[in-house]
Amino acid sequence: MILAIIIDLLIGALCGWLITNLMKMDSSNLIFNCCLGIIGSFVGNLLGNLIGIGSTSLIGSIILAVLGGCLVVWVYRKFIAK
Repeated sequence: MILAIIIDLLIGALCGWLITNLMKMDSSNLIFNCCLGIIGSFVGNLLGNLIGIGSTSLIGSIILAVLGGCLVVWVYRKFIAK
């Protein structure tokens, strides 16, 4: 359980860079990018488990983290940043 959380945090931090490039965001703030990736990893894995496509592989976790991060950025742009 703890190891899975640590792996999700590391994957999320690494996916932050990919998310900022996909969503055409400012990539100069490293802390923000890592936080975005971690939140995206959490959201992606949560949604993946809820709909039954939870990932057990590293590649699947990365894909879910990137999709979750893109969803978080979209929600942020749509409802918070005006």
